Amino acid sequence: MSKRIQFTAYGIPQPKGSTKSFVVKGRAITTSANAKVKPWQEIVAYAAQQHRPPEIWVGGIGIRLDFYFLRPKSVSEKKRPYHTVKPDVDKITRSTLDALTGVIFADDSQVVSLIAGKEYGDPRVDVQIWEV
Repeated sequence: MSKRIQFTAYGIPQPKGSTKSFVVKGRAITTSANAKVKPWQEIVAYAAQQHRPPEIWVGGIGIRLDFYFLRPKSVSEKKRPYHTVKPDVDKITRSTLDALTGVIFADDSQVVSLIAGKEYGDPRVDVQIWEV
């Protein structure tokens, strides 16, 4: 039976967008275009640490990420039943996988199966990770 980890990280999921690079005193500096991505990754990493395996997984893994966002009061369930606005699911997935790297698994290149979605609800991500 494969090992499985499940947990929830509460907060507003943040996308890992573009980076900005510039040179200061001859050194290249790269920063995220989204200042909120680092705090989001810290929330996810903290939640993951509460469920981390005794040893970091190094083989193939599958992962399911269910992201939840507050529904604006101006948007009814009938008008927009699905979260079809920004942030893009691939960008919130990228920031979340980066937060899990080094906590649950060695590198996000180990992900061989990925299921990710966006819905309305209390802001959070529900995470399921399993060895394949």
